Amino acid sequence: MSTLAAERQEKQVLELEKKFWDAMRAKDASGTEALTDDGCIIVGAQGVSSIDGKTMAKLTRDGQWLLQQYAFNDARVRMLSDDVAIVAYRVTEKVVVDGKTLPIEANDSSVWVKRSGEWRCALHTESLAGDPYGRDRTSTTTT
Repeated sequence: MSTLAAERQEKQVLELEKKFWDAMRAKDASGTEALTDDGCIIVGAQGVSSIDGKTMAKLTRDGQWLLQQYAFNDARVRMLSDDVAIVAYRVTEKVVVDGKTLPIEANDSSVWVKRSGEWRCALHTESLAGDPYGRDRTSTTTT
């Protein structure tokens, strides 16, 4: 694959990631459903789970949160093949939860797979940014 073709494909994958985030911001359940691979693995502070498109649609529609805005920084895309891509980035978010607007800084990654000509998210991770040992979220009491 030529460098230009690879750059185009990388840009397409990053645009897919943004499309997914835009669908979450708009609470567009059909949009997130269409972009979620069956058996998509989700990893974050809440643990590890596996969901399908219909579950993602329900989480988008019924979730008790509102994504007000987001921005990607330092995005990197790596094409593993014509049908598999990794995207990783730092994200800043403003999310309304329990009536409070929370600023979030995190490091996210996704694995995208192309099935029957359509890209689907097969894995998504989110790690809250901060001290790698969690010292910024624990008490300073020593034992």
